[in-house]
Order: sequence, then C-alpha cells, then structure tokens
Amino acid sequence: MTYEQAKSLLESNNQSQVLRFWGTLNATAQQSLLKQIASLDFASIERMKAMLAQKAAETALADPIAPEVVEFTAKTHAEAYTAGEQELRAGKVAVLLVAGGQGSRLGYEGPKGAYSIGPITQKPLFYFHSRKILGLNRRYQTRIPFYIMTSDVNDAATQAHFAEHHYFGLNKDDVIFFQQGVWPALTPEGKIILDQPGHIFMSPDGHGGTISALEKNGCLADMQKRGISTIFYFQVDNPMVEIADPAFIGLHISKKSDFSLKLCAKRDAKEGMGVVAIRGDHFEMIEYTELTDEQANRRTANGDLYFKYGSPAIHLFSFDFLKQEANRNMPLHIAFKKIPVCADDGTVIKPEKNNGYKFEKFIFDVMPDAKTVVNLAFDRADEFSPVKNAEGSDSPATCKHDMQAKWRRWLAANSITLPEGLPLELDPACVLDASDLKKGLLLETR
Repeated sequence: MTYEQAKSLLESNNQSQVLRFWGTLNATAQQSLLKQIASLDFASIERMKAMLAQKAAETALADPIAPEVVEFTAKTHAEAYTAGEQELRAGKVAVLLVAGGQGSRLGYEGPKGAYSIGPITQKPLFYFHSRKILGLNRRYQTRIPFYIMTSDVNDAATQAHFAEHHYFGLNKDDVIFFQQGVWPALTPEGKIILDQPGHIFMSPDGHGGTISALEKNGCLADMQKRGISTIFYFQVDNPMVEIADPAFIGLHISKKSDFSLKLCAKRDAKEGMGVVAIRGDHFEMIEYTELTDEQANRRTANGDLYFKYGSPAIHLFSFDFLKQEANRNMPLHIAFKKIPVCADDGTVIKPEKNNGYKFEKFIFDVMPDAKTVVNLAFDRADEFSPVKNAEGSDSPATCKHDMQAKWRRWLAANSITLPEGLPLELDPACVLDASDLKKGLLLETR
C-alpha cells in the first residue's frame, strides 16, 4: 500500500487522523504504519461505530431457562465411547487450541502455554496437551491435526518453543499455527486511536475470532482436505482436559450436534464461568457478570443452583457448522478501557480514566445459529483445574495438586498405592487413562 492509497482509504472512512504524524516518521515507521492501515477491516470498524452511536436503550429480555444437561450412565458412556473411537480411528477429528495469551499474571514473560506445570519434570502446559494428542495417535493409529491459535505478541515465541522441543513428539506437519485477528480501539467519537505517532493501538478480537482466523489462514481448507468432521476446542491454561474424549465425541456425533459443550458444577453462584441457557427458541451463553443476583442465586426445589453448570470452554464443533459460521458477522462485545493515546504534539499519554473502546467476539455467540446443541456434565475433578492466578484458587499449586490426585485415582483403580506425599507425574503419551496402567507402563515418580 502506498501513502496515496492509505490517505484515500482513510479519508473515505473519515479516519484521516491516523496519518497526522506522517511527516515526522522515518521510512521504517512509515512502512509499518502503512502495513497496519492495509490490515484494517473497515466493515467491522463501521459495525463498531454503529454500536457507539446506538442509544443505550434498555431492552427487556425473556427470563433465561436452564437447559437439559446430559449425564452418562455406564451404558450410554460405553456406547458413546465406541462411536467416538471409530471417529478417531477414521482420522476425522482435529484438535483446536486457543493459546494467544501471555503468562504475565503468573509472573512469567512468555507464551502462557510455555509455563512450567509438571509436578516433577516442570514440563510446560504445551507438553501435556501435545503428549495427549500423541497418545491418541498411538492408541488409534491415526494422525490428529493440532491447530494452535497464537497472537501477534506470542506467535514467534510459541513456534520457537515447539521447534525447540521437537514438537513434543508430534509430526511437525500436523502442528499448524495461525494468528488471532486484532482490531483497533475507538474513541467515543468513533476515531481510530494512535498509541504512538506511527502506530495504531490494536487488541485481540477475542476467542470468537478463532473461526474467522481459521478461514483467513487456510485452516478450514486444510481440515476439509484432511477429511475432518469434528473439531475439539479448548484453552491453553487447563492441563487436566481430556483432549478429544471419545465419549464426548461419540455423544456429539450420535446427536448430530453442531455445537457441544462440556459443563461442570460451579463452586459457587458467582464463579467466573458462563452458563448455557435457553431464551426463546435458541440456546445462548450468559456470562456470569450478566446474571442478576436473583438469577445467579436461584435454587431448585432440592436446593441446587438453578444455573448449576458452568462452561470451562471445552467444546466440540461439527466442521460444517464452523464453515457456515466463518463468514458470518458475530455479535460484538464492547469494553470501555484506559488506552494509551498519542497527543497532538506527539507525546504518549497514559490516561487515568477510561478513554476508549475495545471490541471482542466470543466464540459461544455462534450458539443461537446451531440447530442442535448438546450439554454434557462432567466431574471437574477429572478434567478442569486451570492455571489462571499466581496464588490461591486456580493457581499452579492447585493445578499440580489436582493433576496428581487424578493420577492417584487411576493408580488406585489398578490397586496401586503410593506413599502419601510422594510426587507423581505421568506422561500422557503413555498413560491416557487408567486403562493404560494395566499394560505395565512405567510411571515417573521421585
């Protein structure tokens, strides 16, 4: 893109202020700014501006209804498990990891997935995810493609981390990296914000941007070429997740579901997880911050929370549904934030008050488009212990404790008892579940 092209594009979209420092920039900065301008999605920016211009009229929404949640019996679990195994053996399953975040909240400067979590080996989060996929490949004699969504701030470091660790045993050709999209922030008047004289402030477009990023980066085309029909989606901070769980896949397939979710009982009414609800004729996700106090604390006749189950972002999508949604405009979510801004004299101001709007898309907003949604209950002790905080709940300490407690249950199921307090770690490529321990595989203990 040339300066003249950028000037014309910005003028036609009433954003000429982006070039107001052009004459003060060196050639490198000018080219960098032109590259940013060329990447702007002005159709989406117009949608953002429309949101800002919209009057904050209160709209009365119908009271949400808690949906039916499936709980497996021994028989239905066995049936679903068999169907899921067939799908895995046929090579129709892909794994999709959202890993665009940094480990800053954990005191780690680098991709969150590179954060050490192994109780003994200090292996990173990426290790546990990758080795589970390797274990599935070995068990089902297949090749599961592993799509990893990074961000502009951690893409290079993430790819270098995988290369340094030889892709944790996976085939390099089956590990596909793609970057999350970014959007500019806007002033209350709808103007694009510069945070440096030659730089537009950009922020990630949310986990909902996963779908459009898959399309833009050719990942959906790659899935189609590989014959993928089911995509397992999860987030990087949860090493407990049962990746591509055959029973979950089998249930998803048997119900011909577009979008399936694993849900677990919340610790309390205000735990920070969204809840699935029915409103009118469709399913939707309600963020915990959007529930009224009455809704969050509502109880059933037996004393359970009415909205008992929360979503830890463990999903299955049908390929056809993702393909359908890739080019649809998803709802935008808006947040008023403190955003560094370049003043007219070229100095950068860090505001003390909120001054601009960021916009995001949430992946669960495709739910109303799904013809069939399946909600599966699971025990959080088995596969949900995220690493979100440096200390306290959902911290490395609680996660390591929960991982080892799970492995100890597997050992106990095979009549193996270790001394209390002895650290324990299993390689997921060798031990996917308790049944693998019957095969005499080695444990890592110290």
